[in-house]
Amino acid sequence: MTVRLKKKNTASLASNAAGHFRTITRHRHAVIKHCFKAGIGFQGLFHDLSKYMPSEFIYGILHYQGTRSPNEGEREAYGFSYAWMHHKGRNKHHFEYWTDYDPKTRLMTPVKMPLRYVKEMFCDRVAASKIYNGVNYTDGDALAYFMKAKGKRAIHPDTSRLIEHLLRMLAEKGEEYTFDYIRRLNKY
Repeated sequence: MTVRLKKKNTASLASNAAGHFRTITRHRHAVIKHCFKAGIGFQGLFHDLSKYMPSEFIYGILHYQGTRSPNEGEREAYGFSYAWMHHKGRNKHHFEYWTDYDPKTRLMTPVKMPLRYVKEMFCDRVAASKIYNGVNYTDGDALAYFMKAKGKRAIHPDTSRLIEHLLRMLAEKGEEYTFDYIRRLNKY
């Protein structure tokens, strides 16, 4: 399948490249900071490195908007996102990574995520809300975003309950309390 790319002028591409690089780097640094607060700092150092690979970065430049993920623009253009397909298959903090064939049903089925990746997913969602909402960010934003698609996503029920619990805790009790709780969380 060949995807036709819209022609963009060089200045627009350069501006998009700079903006996209700044956005993903600011997001990555926010996630790293959150991962240290959550007690998984070393893991956070490797967060989203695939976004700098050409197979993700180029599509990010072509569909950069600055106010939402370029993957959304790419989906609007092609019906799916090449960058997301690459990204979700390499980054274990996305619940979409955690699917496998069920030996009984022979269907793709969500698998319960290991706790350390749920913690990173929490850090990722909070950081994304902060980056995209900017000065308008509230501790309830990540929960609101999660709830918009509740019941529509293929996520293991235990994983869904935990991430919702953590996001709800953030909305109700704040960042300091929630990160302290996450640091001490050993199982679910």
